[in-house]
Amino acid sequence: MNAEGKKWLEAKLAAIEALESYAPEKTIASVAKDYGLSPAAIVKLNFNENMYIPRGKIAALLREVAEECDLRLYPQEEEEQLREAIAKYLRLQPEYVAVGNSSDEVMDRVTRLFLGKGDVALTFTPTFSVFRYCVQYNGAEYAAVPLQKDFRLDVEGLRAAFTSKTKLLYLCSPNNPTGNQFASAEIEALIEDFPGLVMIDEAYGEFAEYSVVPLVERYENLVVLRTFSKAFGLAGLRLGYAVANPALARAVNKIPAPYAINVASLTMGRKLLENVGMVQAAVAALKAERGKLISKLNEIRGVEAFDSQANFVLFNTRRSCDAVYVDLLKKGVIIKKLGKLLDYPNCLRATVGLPEMNVKLLNALKESLGEMHEERGSV
Repeated sequence: MNAEGKKWLEAKLAAIEALESYAPEKTIASVAKDYGLSPAAIVKLNFNENMYIPRGKIAALLREVAEECDLRLYPQEEEEQLREAIAKYLRLQPEYVAVGNSSDEVMDRVTRLFLGKGDVALTFTPTFSVFRYCVQYNGAEYAAVPLQKDFRLDVEGLRAAFTSKTKLLYLCSPNNPTGNQFASAEIEALIEDFPGLVMIDEAYGEFAEYSVVPLVERYENLVVLRTFSKAFGLAGLRLGYAVANPALARAVNKIPAPYAINVASLTMGRKLLENVGMVQAAVAALKAERGKLISKLNEIRGVEAFDSQANFVLFNTRRSCDAVYVDLLKKGVIIKKLGKLLDYPNCLRATVGLPEMNVKLLNALKESLGEMHEERGSV
């Protein structure tokens, strides 16, 4: 490589190195090593995975996939079969559906397709950080309007940020990390007023009170992201999709790489939709446990837990969240440390785990905050 080429490559690598990305977090193995714990005794509540889907049933379905799929062959009809199954689940036509490797990948695809240099992507804060990374990697400008103190949308603040350059509006609802779902009338008003594409992230939609999916038949500028990672318990296989009017869905499906989604994920997604009753039962059980967990968290002195329409709970502690986070790690409980969110200085987020997992979380929190008596049994 000549000097000019070397200089160009070094500059590109430095620019890439400076970009933010989704940072790895504590794992069961790393916590076991760091604190001398048995991996079997560690509770993982930091990534909003759904432990209510029975592992045995998932494993049985995966064995069926292994028997049915010839992994020597590229995917054939599997993607169309999955689109048809999703459409039936959502009561739409298949042409409204575009599938991808997780809703995060579809989000990245939408930003690449619809944002260019000089364009502005607008959202609120705090929200899911991956959207910001997607925008920045694409060379566009990222703008965010703070939520109100009670985590509601600042609709007028968002409207005031609309310009001829704002081409993409991202609304995560239910929102990660706050857990609340925004008022449908406010979301619809923003869709009507926004001068570009509106992308609504419903990764946690199955845990919420309503979905905006039906609006795609009315609004040509609306894309709704959904995933199999949360309610369907398929985080390890990476499968998601977008729902939009047929012209927009076709555009989202335009990707340069052929056969972008593997045949095992495609087939497993279809099989879970064919067993959607199992998923619905798991969601119902999780939502019931979520209410109990919020109540128990709010009984601990020094904890303020917020209502949630997702499969996690956000809470603020009177003690430093850094100290609480480390205390919990030492006790074999992994949660998400968030820090200051709006007016709340010590925010943490915990997945709604199985009852015995939540009991361990509560006991660890009580000990960290000076309440030594233990919870026993189910939350």
